[in-house]
Amino acid sequence: MKSLKSIALMLAAAFTFNAASAQKMMDEKTVEVGGAPMYPSKNIVENAINSKDHTTLVAAVKAAGLVETLQSAGPFTVFAPTNAAFDLLPKGTVETLVMPENKAKLTGILTYHVVAGRLGTKELDEWIKKGNGSAELTTVAGGKLWVSKKNAKYWLKDENGGMAQITISNVYQSNGVIHVIDHVVLPK
Repeated sequence: MKSLKSIALMLAAAFTFNAASAQKMMDEKTVEVGGAPMYPSKNIVENAINSKDHTTLVAAVKAAGLVETLQSAGPFTVFAPTNAAFDLLPKGTVETLVMPENKAKLTGILTYHVVAGRLGTKELDEWIKKGNGSAELTTVAGGKLWVSKKNAKYWLKDENGGMAQITISNVYQSNGVIHVIDHVVLPK
């Protein structure tokens, strides 16, 4: 009888904890990306895996061995290309990049989409203003990206002159912020 009470108390405590957790998530201000809410209390990877628009990016992050890094404390600013953005690359590019022998190249491309720090549009606006219309960002890969704003839209320019528009901004995570982009940006 005593163990039955213990089990009942443990179940009640677990239910209360899960209900509190669920309520906290319901109370969070989320942004929908790829048909899924992105919770500020979750990390970049925990949220990204739920976006149906980022399955290619998630697969690439796994192939590059970057999951643990993007789950760490950060903070990181991630410019996250959609599946449609990856589809704009020449046919066979993604399949070739995720091969084990191309891990270093894939890692370089993915970390080119990441900047250290938490840069929401408020911070980007400040940097753009200081840069007289364009802000230079140093990526985790060591390359450069330039961000500018035109007609209330944010644009990234890569080292090759390629452009990507930020289509969804300020998707805050526990370890940074994601900005969804419509093209893959590439280092030199």
